[in-house]
Amino acid sequence: MKYSSHIDNPDVVLIGTGIMSSNLGGLLKRLSPEMKIQVYEVTDDVAEESSNGWNNAGTGHAGICELSYTPEREPDGSVDVSNVVNIFEQFEKSRQFWGYAVEEGMMDKPTEFINPVPHISFVHGQEMVDFLEARHAGMAAHHFFSEMDYATDRETIGSWAPLLVKGRGEVPIAATKMDSGTDVNFGNISRKLLGWLEAQDGCGMATGHRVTDLTKTDSGWDIKVKDLATGQTRTNTAKFVFVGAGGGSLSLLQKSGIPEAKGLGGFPIGGQWLICDDPEIVNAHEAKVYGQPLEAAPTMAVPHLDTRILDGKKTLLFGPFAAWTTKFLHKKGSIMDLPGSVKPDNIATLIKIGVHNLDLVKYLVQQGTQSMNDRMEVMQVFYPAAEAKDWKLIDAGIRVQAIKKTDGEAGIVHYGTEVITNEDKTISALLGASPGASVSVHIVLEVLKKCFPELLETAEGAARMKAMIPTYDVDIRLPENADYFREVSAKATERLGL
Repeated sequence: MKYSSHIDNPDVVLIGTGIMSSNLGGLLKRLSPEMKIQVYEVTDDVAEESSNGWNNAGTGHAGICELSYTPEREPDGSVDVSNVVNIFEQFEKSRQFWGYAVEEGMMDKPTEFINPVPHISFVHGQEMVDFLEARHAGMAAHHFFSEMDYATDRETIGSWAPLLVKGRGEVPIAATKMDSGTDVNFGNISRKLLGWLEAQDGCGMATGHRVTDLTKTDSGWDIKVKDLATGQTRTNTAKFVFVGAGGGSLSLLQKSGIPEAKGLGGFPIGGQWLICDDPEIVNAHEAKVYGQPLEAAPTMAVPHLDTRILDGKKTLLFGPFAAWTTKFLHKKGSIMDLPGSVKPDNIATLIKIGVHNLDLVKYLVQQGTQSMNDRMEVMQVFYPAAEAKDWKLIDAGIRVQAIKKTDGEAGIVHYGTEVITNEDKTISALLGASPGASVSVHIVLEVLKKCFPELLETAEGAARMKAMIPTYDVDIRLPENADYFREVSAKATERLGL
């Protein structure tokens, strides 16, 4: 759906219509109903890049099944689960706000954007079985994960996910499972929240508009915007700019000239999925199953077999498979995006990172040139009975990994999301990766606290935030708050129809 409404001299400009901008816009407008907000989007529709349902796994990342979120075992054999506890707590904020939005009429029909799908971790080989047992022991001891099941026998695992054991040999296997996992269509959340926002007084949204420049002023920012249909260019002004443009954020940060963007670079990684629509296979699997990392792959590129509900239809996705690209955006990117991002202040860092990550570059080239048989061999490690005739390859979104001078010789595929904010807190931008979309409410809440603290300093503002995110000022990770967590979590579950 194309939007063409404009607000001159708004308080806030949101660049990009993905999950980050939509959540921030919704929070700001509920906290400050008189606030004027303008949204700009380069594509003709909303949430067509990384937030689009086909361009991501749709996992409601809560730390339940993702083995890459926990490190190797400690010397005493235990597994540090503090990271997954943090992720679960952050995703809970998303559930609370989305549930509030449904209750208050900001979004309708929650089955169009979130559905219950069990989350399973699956491993094979004795070493990984031992690891998963230790991981389960650490997680199940926390009240977030007290209902997590663990199994090593084929009969139980087969009852959870039959495709994992069909045709599998006698190698040791293990799995954990929680039924409270979710499949999320982040694109539909964005569409619903931004549709509500655009309908409010003092709000506008223009799709098919590319922000071409950002210039700092004494009172905020001048935003230069081009209408791609007519070629007309206009300049708008705003006190605050939020750059939630996915892969397009880097170039806008560089154009802003803020010191915090100096030395910042980006490395794009394309994605591909194998997809199955065969009803017999699709109906035999009802879970998001995350496996163990492949030897040649970077840490975050772990295979998973996902139940998805997209466009009202259930399907299966397997992947991700990476691909070499120089584009920063899937639909509106250019092959010159990567070379165009190389600047005098970041070239040394990019060269150093490249030298120390030649194996990753080789891996991406290999991924992009492999045959269907090669991809099926990867799947058959995970789902032994898989046949190529039942699957087809589709392109997914592009992720641009932020690279900073402080990365040094580190790998360039990192966990988490980078939040860039200038000193006077008039511009903020996000770059990064998993579990970003799932914890987007937590991320933009941190932006809000940093850049709009006055909205929470009044009793009225704090009460409004408490209604939207009841745990925003309570640490539900602590044992003494376990009962409160269960109470607010149950309420969010009910509101979302889960």
